[in-house]
Amino acid sequence: MSSIPLRVLIVCGTRPEIIKLAPVYHFLRTQNWCEVKWLHTGQHQEMADQILDCFDITPDIILSREGSLLSQFSIGCRRQLDAVMESSKWSAVIVQGDTESAFLGGLSAFYQHIPIAHVEAGLRTYDLSRPFPEEGLRQMLSRITHFHFPPTEGGRLALIREAIPENSIFITGNTVVDAQKWVIEKYQIHKQESQYKNILVTMHRRENWGSDIEEACTAIASLAKKHPDLNVLFPVHLNPVVKNSVDPILGGLSNVSLVNPLGYLEMQQAIANAWLILTDSGGIQEEAPTFHVPVLVLRKETERPEAVQAGCAKIIGTSGEAIIHEVESLLSNAALYEAMKPLSNPFGDGRASERIAQTLQRI
Repeated sequence: MSSIPLRVLIVCGTRPEIIKLAPVYHFLRTQNWCEVKWLHTGQHQEMADQILDCFDITPDIILSREGSLLSQFSIGCRRQLDAVMESSKWSAVIVQGDTESAFLGGLSAFYQHIPIAHVEAGLRTYDLSRPFPEEGLRQMLSRITHFHFPPTEGGRLALIREAIPENSIFITGNTVVDAQKWVIEKYQIHKQESQYKNILVTMHRRENWGSDIEEACTAIASLAKKHPDLNVLFPVHLNPVVKNSVDPILGGLSNVSLVNPLGYLEMQQAIANAWLILTDSGGIQEEAPTFHVPVLVLRKETERPEAVQAGCAKIIGTSGEAIIHEVESLLSNAALYEAMKPLSNPFGDGRASERIAQTLQRI
């Protein structure tokens, strides 16, 4: 290994990327063999500022967002990324997940012959339309990545099936668990006692817009009316398409709280307080087991099957009949509910960042 510190660039732009790369950044900063820089693409600027502050991160490089359309953002982002890649002799570029920022960061590094480290590699639904465009972006990113960091064995096997060399794949666990441990300790997040059974609901995915959200909300309204001891918290996405489906059905019910999207710390507290979660969010599927909360997945598929395989999550779709049946079953059968409570998080043990660093140190 060279005595000259390796120069590592972290590229990200969205809230989930920041959450999952923050612990990697903090761990690398403790290492004397590397110099790490944080680049923010400006993809989700306002939400990004809040979460960067939460994790005590000040970006070293901030790109200017150009245009309001995704195509305009992508063109401007790529041009600025190329300049950054050419400005220094980077040893590796770290990207996370399946966002436009991750793909552009990887593509720019690829053209400059800089090794790409892909955190949370190997997630797949094999349906390019679900989720769109994420499934396509992560598949394309895998073709040009040098270090693949799948969180679980399932991700490793997916990559191997796609002829990715096994010696470039390193199972790490999911860095989201590292992030949770960091904020739980820093901000003292723990379950708060309640006389109610708290149900946390989130729905925002494009494939569920319209009738699917409306049917799910109708079922939730029915459950709330029948069971006054349920307390439903629903942070509603600000997109009018979502709000216009949710508000008319669930607004006005005394035990249903419709609120604006929660910040990261507020969401972690809401997960900790939940008796049950109904969601179409991939991130919440990963985070809920840390707080031992069962999840009903309001989708037809998931690229995170580990929680389903562990028995702490169940894919039920968005049909009203299925939602009512599954929630009623858990309400009436304490043994069934206890069986769904995870004892540990199947996505990781909180040491993913350390494993990523150990691999990069061998560059």
